[in-house]
Amino acid sequence: MIKIYTVSGYEEVGKNMTAVEYNGEVVIIDMGIRLDRVLIHEDVNIQQFPTKELQKLGAIPDDSMLRNKKVVAITFTHGHLDHIGAVGKLAVHYPDVPIYGTPYTIKLAKGEVKSEQYFEVKNPMYETDFGEIVQVSENLAVEFIRITHSIPQASMVIVHTPEGAVVHTGDFKFDNNNPLGEKPDYKRLKELGREGVKVLIPESTRVSEPTKTPSEAVAQMLLEDFFLYEGMEADGLIATTFASHIARLQELIRIANKMGRQAVLVGRSLAKYTGIAKQLGLIKMKGARAVRSPNAVKKVLKEVSQARENYLLVVTGHQGEPGAVLTRMANGDIYDIGKRDTVVFSAGTIPNPLNQAQRYVLETKLKMKGVRMIKDLHVSGHASREDHRYLIRMLNPENIVPAHGEFRMLTHYAELAEEEGYLIGRDVFVSRNGYTVEIR
Repeated sequence: MIKIYTVSGYEEVGKNMTAVEYNGEVVIIDMGIRLDRVLIHEDVNIQQFPTKELQKLGAIPDDSMLRNKKVVAITFTHGHLDHIGAVGKLAVHYPDVPIYGTPYTIKLAKGEVKSEQYFEVKNPMYETDFGEIVQVSENLAVEFIRITHSIPQASMVIVHTPEGAVVHTGDFKFDNNNPLGEKPDYKRLKELGREGVKVLIPESTRVSEPTKTPSEAVAQMLLEDFFLYEGMEADGLIATTFASHIARLQELIRIANKMGRQAVLVGRSLAKYTGIAKQLGLIKMKGARAVRSPNAVKKVLKEVSQARENYLLVVTGHQGEPGAVLTRMANGDIYDIGKRDTVVFSAGTIPNPLNQAQRYVLETKLKMKGVRMIKDLHVSGHASREDHRYLIRMLNPENIVPAHGEFRMLTHYAELAEEEGYLIGRDVFVSRNGYTVEIR
């Protein structure tokens, strides 16, 4: 019998954590945070907060159901904070248990551990190659399969058991024209389908969208279509996107170079993600620079403000986050933003009330200053309904346990599964946080 512990992320978007047990041995998949549960409380520094308080706030998973289990491995699907952000708080519950992930993911996880101020995490961390199968116990092995998402080196985590494979998709979409050159490993996924998939644990965030999610190449064309035509006539140009979206940042740098402008990336998270990406050869920063310290930020923004036509600013703050660069610009704290400036949002609003409220406030302040706004030059990194349908048909899993989504999203996935011949309660199991699904 295989047990799937739906620890967290099964009735919400965020703080993802799942565990797979076979014969008393457990593999954990992801340890994420839910940022909006932290941001509604002022002056909360997650690294300085005790675990129990963060769990009470609903900011990190309650992993108590796993504390007495024999955990043999911790794995990460990719490097977004809703999948690795709680590693500094939770890995200490599993001392000496090795942590596995792709190189970019592990370097980001090490950064989270290094900034942790409450605990000392000593778990060994190992960088794994795509396609490598790591034996983590006598009965269990883990494998990372290349997939595409809005961050480099995203993977599906496969837990191999004597009863068949358990496939956790992480966050993904099927992008066949990714500008970074990454493509899904369809060959290996089809092989798994032939070998036998016992359980599929898929993300569910966009399964209700009746389409296939467009390629990142579409976002590239949207950006080019604006910047290389209308944008050429603009004075001050400011773009904002996810700091971890290396493909999008690479596109903005390339476009800036083509326009004869210098791309200047402003903000701590932008410097962090691009710094690690540069180490691994995942981004080319030619013609661009990144600044992160408060003094350097003030200095470069003063420089840019005196010759706006020479720069493309790329800043943090697309969700209206307090303290982010664009928010501080809109508040008039660090840059005289106004009618001379155009702000391009190359990111969607994360669908929760706090983000939507913060984004509304940000846009209102920018409008009041006369800023021209261009929104939605963006495509999602998450699979839509037809991506999921293709995955089900490729893997032909015996059972499906939808994950990573509000309860309505999980039920949308169950409806899709029923279209493909499955039946809720027989081989499709909609769960909640803190429950166990037994697969016989």
